[in-house]
Amino acid sequence: MWKRWRIRILLFLAVLGPGFITANVDNDSGGILTYSQAGAQYGYTLLWTMLPITIALIVVQEMCARMGVVTGKGLSDLIREEFGLRITFILMVLLVVVNYTNVVTEFIGIAGSMHLFHVTKFISVPLCAALVWFMVVKGSYKSTEKIFLVASLVYIAYIFAGVLSQPSWHDALLATVRLPQRTVWRDKMYIYTAIGVVGTTIAPWMQFYLQSSIVEKGIRVKDYAASRLDVIVGSFFTDLVAWFIVVACAATLFVHGMGAIQFASDAAEAMRPLAGDYAFVLFAFGLFNASVFAASILPISTAYTVCEGMGFESGVDKSFHEAPFFYWLYTLLIVGGAATVLVLPDAQLINFAILSQVLNGVLLPVVIILMLLLINRKDLMGEHKNSRLWNLIAWGTSIIVIGMTMVMLWGMLPGH
Repeated sequence: MWKRWRIRILLFLAVLGPGFITANVDNDSGGILTYSQAGAQYGYTLLWTMLPITIALIVVQEMCARMGVVTGKGLSDLIREEFGLRITFILMVLLVVVNYTNVVTEFIGIAGSMHLFHVTKFISVPLCAALVWFMVVKGSYKSTEKIFLVASLVYIAYIFAGVLSQPSWHDALLATVRLPQRTVWRDKMYIYTAIGVVGTTIAPWMQFYLQSSIVEKGIRVKDYAASRLDVIVGSFFTDLVAWFIVVACAATLFVHGMGAIQFASDAAEAMRPLAGDYAFVLFAFGLFNASVFAASILPISTAYTVCEGMGFESGVDKSFHEAPFFYWLYTLLIVGGAATVLVLPDAQLINFAILSQVLNGVLLPVVIILMLLLINRKDLMGEHKNSRLWNLIAWGTSIIVIGMTMVMLWGMLPGH
């Protein structure tokens, strides 16, 4: 019996990486700032979103992993083959625009976390931009993946920060399983933040990155059970961390009437007198780690996705001459993201970060619908196409997010 379990554990460790890394990059600077804003501005009233979002995240990520294993192709490659170059090009343009705002947000997180230690953004941002560029371009995929797996474990810091903030566990747990009062839906900013929470938890770029990572890792159908477990464990862990971030800020900033976060460093700084130095340091270090972690993944993921979708050469194993579009896009995303943070006024940085996550939420249904059209094709997936339950959850997620987006846009119209 022990031998059988040992084989299962070794198999799981062999495929561990894509699902766990992808889910945890989700708790990047934009995620941390959005969850912090949710807790600071609305207390525990957005915690109810965590359970359905976790289920949706597991379903969507599992769909991507399954398509990667069965077809041996990345998501953007499948979209180009099945829907044509025009739709692929439009989707890639939208993805680059949204991901650019996400890259900017990662450098906002770097600037905010280092500001807590009195390091100006004009030093921290350029240095970290150079670091992430060098780490990915000059390193190997395997060594980079190991760094990212270790970095994922640092997110445990937020669980400790949440405990140290001494929340009302009864109120937090009750808010997690109970819908808030109807009056909150009249608040435009509540809906805006809720879309941001969805968008930062199930970001569109994650689906492209995960499927490509599964393909690159060469996981076979017979080994898929371990890969699926990787996805489930990663999704559960990342949303557990998200829950504790909301709780930590609700127990400190909201309870003491500090309200919305104005600067990226506000969440950590406000914890020092309320929850102690340990919570402050854990939160600040976690924000820096998450920002550098995601600033490494996001641009390279975007470059891979676009090149795959448009048929360009890509890969860090190729030279600049062999894959010029890949390297230029990757470099421009990093340089552009860092430069934008340097020129944006500090007072606008947090608003930009939340906006980037809302844009994720707006684009998400488009990606999920294309995935559903692909994964339900018997000629493509055979016996591995979606079950009715998976279709129900995925379609339901798309419809709900589209509905929330419509309500948000309606509320933005003059007179509403």
